[in-house]
Amino acid sequence: MNAKNPDLLVENPDRKSLFQLPPEAKRIPAWRLWAPLLLQIGLIAAVPAQAVYTFVTGKTVILQTAPVDPYDLLRGYYQVLSYDISQHNNLQKLPGWKDLPSNKISCPSGTVCPESKTHYVKTGTSFYVILESPKNPQNSGRPKAWKPVRVSLENPHNLPENQIAIQGRYNGWQMEYGLETYYMPEHERAKVNNDIGEAQRTQRQSFVVEVKVDNKGHAVPVSLWVRDRNYRF
Repeated sequence: MNAKNPDLLVENPDRKSLFQLPPEAKRIPAWRLWAPLLLQIGLIAAVPAQAVYTFVTGKTVILQTAPVDPYDLLRGYYQVLSYDISQHNNLQKLPGWKDLPSNKISCPSGTVCPESKTHYVKTGTSFYVILESPKNPQNSGRPKAWKPVRVSLENPHNLPENQIAIQGRYNGWQMEYGLETYYMPEHERAKVNNDIGEAQRTQRQSFVVEVKVDNKGHAVPVSLWVRDRNYRF
């Protein structure tokens, strides 16, 4: 404020510098705008790229599905399936199961925890199931399922030609392999459900899923076999 004229405001150079930045400070490098966008595009593209790689280079494997309720099979546009190797009861007797990280049972201080015969795998554990091809791969018009022979915490190398390792993850109540949900064309969904329901009336394990598994254990679905009928995903 001017001492001679109190109504005349004087510009404060220090205050101006606080609110006005030099032009070069306002410019944002172009790479800062493009880098996050390119990263997001790369992450999105990596998913189908991995699936294509697995489909092209992977080995054909047949997985036995678990019995399902045909009325509970359909979820909108998707089929929801589980497998024999999805249940820990079918894996816990295999070699290597007890080598997986476990959830320790907490007991009150000063007490001795009872020994449990069941090995409860820690939620979030990643593992591999080694599958072995059947001697006679065909069964009544549909391929036979591969049999799980052991479990490994690491991806095993130098497996025999008739074996492959598929990667799974324990979600807290069952094992997941990224093969649980499939898109089924609209004109086939009702037919698939009817075929499964009819087949399970006479044979509970009446359908299998054909997948491709690559050398890293990643798997992608190929088709569904219901008796001698094949449905492509």
